[in-house]
Amino acid sequence: MVEQIGVGLVGYGMAARVFHAPIIQSIPHLQLKKVVERHGNQSSQDYPGVEVVRDSTTLLHDEEITLVVITTPNISHFDLARQSLLANKHVVVEKPFTVNSNQAQQLIDLARQQNKFISVHHNRRWDGDFLTVKRLLDSQLLGRLVEYESHYDRFRNYVKPNAWREDEGNGSGVLFDLGSHLIDQAQVLFGLPQAIASDIRIQRDFGKADDNFELILDYDNLKVTLKASMLVKEQCSRFILHGTEGSFIKYGYDPQEEALKQGLTPAEPNWGEEPREKWGTLRTQISGLQVEGQIETLAGCYQAYYQNIADTIGDRAELSVKPEEARNTIRIIELAMQSNKEKCTVPFSL
Repeated sequence: MVEQIGVGLVGYGMAARVFHAPIIQSIPHLQLKKVVERHGNQSSQDYPGVEVVRDSTTLLHDEEITLVVITTPNISHFDLARQSLLANKHVVVEKPFTVNSNQAQQLIDLARQQNKFISVHHNRRWDGDFLTVKRLLDSQLLGRLVEYESHYDRFRNYVKPNAWREDEGNGSGVLFDLGSHLIDQAQVLFGLPQAIASDIRIQRDFGKADDNFELILDYDNLKVTLKASMLVKEQCSRFILHGTEGSFIKYGYDPQEEALKQGLTPAEPNWGEEPREKWGTLRTQISGLQVEGQIETLAGCYQAYYQNIADTIGDRAELSVKPEEARNTIRIIELAMQSNKEKCTVPFSL
């Protein structure tokens, strides 16, 4: 009999429906028990047996809930995570962690005081293309890496009405939304940068929140460029890597998000696998021989995040996404905003 860890989900918007609930339900040790929905009962229809409650207080008072997952708008992350820790729950927060690094540090300190963990859902560490890039760098097939460029582009030339991500306010905009993924991935590969330069813009008509950014992270002999835009209709590369021995170019995005939107789950055969035509291209030299061809994309594995959460609660593993890393991502966003405002490069500092 597998020991069940009771999970409470706060919020049932797109992030919860697509990225959290189906993955949680795919992990044998985790059991989704309660969901906070202000209106409607969609979660109990999707997952019979799940109890719908109207406020987080009811969920936090349930002693059968060990883990609380917060998927509400960014501005509410701090208060809900704080309340959950004070209720002696382990906590997972949807990215971005908080709207400023001071809040993030407060939660880190509180989790330590409560002897509980807090983690942030940086699931894009388990994108297949990113796992492939990491393997490629570990194998040193490009020689010494000198330039890394990562894009997360979309095309929507209008602003969604009543969408908090696209409204004015702390924590809104594409830098917090997509930027947190790209910054976290860069941090996994290269650690913390020495300095940050940025260009952050609102490009769409009637836009209120940033919808385009370019960040340049300085790692001395390595230049890291992170870009995202809501006005890219023609497909651009996802990854561009250049090294002293060769280059790697990758187009297209990990298939897991689209599969989850279609109602599929990690139980499907060949989950996370990418078709050959989307594999990246490598040009390099090995022992003086020129090599050119496609590199197989490793299978993506979003379920690895929640498997690690279950294993951490069960004292079988160490937390994969540490809150200090997520705090550093928020700090880089703050410094990027400072760089854009002052039109200069700023050194990294906590």
